[in-house]
Amino acid sequence: MQRWIKWAVLASCVSVVSLSLAEDKPAKPVKALFLTQSAGFKHGSVNRPEGKLSAAEIAMTQFGQETGLLDVHCTQDAAADFTKANLEKYDVVMFYTTLNLPIAEADKEYFYKEWLPKKGHAFIGFHSATDTFHEDERYWDMIGGTFDGHPWNAGDTVTIAVHDTTHPAMKPFGTAFEFNDEIYQYKNWQPEKARVLMSLDMAATKTKKPYMVPVSWVKQYGDGRVFYTNLGHNEKTWTDKKFLAHVEGGLRWALGLAEGDATPNPEIQTNLEAQAKVDAK
Repeated sequence: MQRWIKWAVLASCVSVVSLSLAEDKPAKPVKALFLTQSAGFKHGSVNRPEGKLSAAEIAMTQFGQETGLLDVHCTQDAAADFTKANLEKYDVVMFYTTLNLPIAEADKEYFYKEWLPKKGHAFIGFHSATDTFHEDERYWDMIGGTFDGHPWNAGDTVTIAVHDTTHPAMKPFGTAFEFNDEIYQYKNWQPEKARVLMSLDMAATKTKKPYMVPVSWVKQYGDGRVFYTNLGHNEKTWTDKKFLAHVEGGLRWALGLAEGDATPNPEIQTNLEAQAKVDAK
């Protein structure tokens, strides 16, 4: 368990915004930095109308308050807030970002080499977090992959297969479910380094590809933990109770408050792609 988590007694009430997958919570809310800056395409979910917080920021702020898990600071100023000095205030960093953010090289290096892998902190990536720092190998090695198009668009309903039903991030979904959201495919994907929690069910989804398309995964990064979910493009996703329960489960795992396997499972990709070739004949 990370050194900075203090266990509390079992909470007695159910989370308002989620399915409350687990009842443990830290003695006080964990400090979280939520960066929603867009250096490229700006998603509606992180667009701030008239200076107000965006849909994603409102959802995560309320989530933190109502679960008692997080004290969330939202920012769209990476240059000012993603610094070595400021990172010392936080145990969790969350990204809903695009392209090359204005972060100083020394601050990035500290994050990649110290803050996450050696201090045992947590990184949470939402949707376009993988559409960030395309050319920085340190980043895509940390998060798991790089955006390479979205054949499944915001208005599409897809079927998603769950590969680890026991992981706390997957408990809201059962073995498979349908969802309406934009789904990415990836380059720089390293299946030997990540545990895929769910992927597109190509057999049940209209647009088919002969390769695996992961939708959410977890990975160890030194002593740190990384949880990524592709979901979150559509603003309505941020009010979906199952999505919020998915986020809660992934966050609890990343904080060490819930048990979950992070062992890489590259055999999932091998098996799915072998089956796709059979189906194509």
